[in-house]
Amino acid sequence: MRPLTSLLFLAMFLSPVCAAEDAFPLKAKRILFLGDSITAAGEFVNMIEMQLRLRSVDPMPELVNAGLPSEGCTGLSEPDHPFPRPDVHERLDRALAAVKPDVVVACYGMNDGIYYPFSEERFRKYQDGINRLIEKVHAAGAKLVLVTPPPFDPLQLKAEGKLLPAGSEKFAWFAVYEGYDQVIQKYGKWILEQQDRVEMVIDLHTPITVFWEQQRKQDPAFTVAPDGVHCNSAGHQTIAEVILKAWGVESWIPISAEMTQLVNQKGAVLHDSWLSHIGHKRPGMTAGLSLEEADAAAAKIEMLLQPLIVARRLPEPPVSRTKD
Repeated sequence: MRPLTSLLFLAMFLSPVCAAEDAFPLKAKRILFLGDSITAAGEFVNMIEMQLRLRSVDPMPELVNAGLPSEGCTGLSEPDHPFPRPDVHERLDRALAAVKPDVVVACYGMNDGIYYPFSEERFRKYQDGINRLIEKVHAAGAKLVLVTPPPFDPLQLKAEGKLLPAGSEKFAWFAVYEGYDQVIQKYGKWILEQQDRVEMVIDLHTPITVFWEQQRKQDPAFTVAPDGVHCNSAGHQTIAEVILKAWGVESWIPISAEMTQLVNQKGAVLHDSWLSHIGHKRPGMTAGLSLEEADAAAAKIEMLLQPLIVARRLPEPPVSRTKD
């Protein structure tokens, strides 16, 4: 069972740049989520949708998940990666043109250090990738929310002897530098420094790390990312909580297993469809339905989901949208 909801605890550690007064994303008609496999998994995006709908946000923004596994923003790949890592810039123009978002939420960094010790050269490529992302999103007329990468959790990999010291010949996603979270922290710190260049920055790393540390006081083996990177459902909820807090949503409404299953099914159909519609160069991805077919399939799932949402919806005013 998931630990007691962490939202109130996390709220104490959120960066000041995540103030509720900046909750402009809730005014958007369409929000595009870009990122790597964590975003592609879709759970935190689906959780955000459910929390907003249960609060009767009206009109409800359309959330489009176009996260792509293995993706980064640098064009870099570790030597033993089975294929060149996809670069968001290969598809960014197409994604912006196809989705036409009001707001883009982008989370990159976990793959961009390519699991090696910190390197100034790799860091400059990361900065260049984010800089180009900022320019392109703004040129398309959209607002940008930059999200720091979540922590890399070495706990279980360290216990299994799968981490490598700094002097090793090479590293990979399956043979990670033992101090890789320090690399992620540097990338995340720089993201937070971009607060004057974008409409919002959100610090995932700090509150999630603090939450983990608190949980490990009771359970030293606690983790939500057994492989260090990919979150389970509890980890996705923590990500969703932090983002929602930044958007002015102060509490978490528990939802049933049936609701979770349905919204994840709907999200997966639409995610695969948008990925195929936009196009990408990552091998091994399942081809999605056409947008028209996906919308029809999603509508059938929505017929089952909507009554459950109505029954669970809070009897309270919609989330305030008074700020730009």
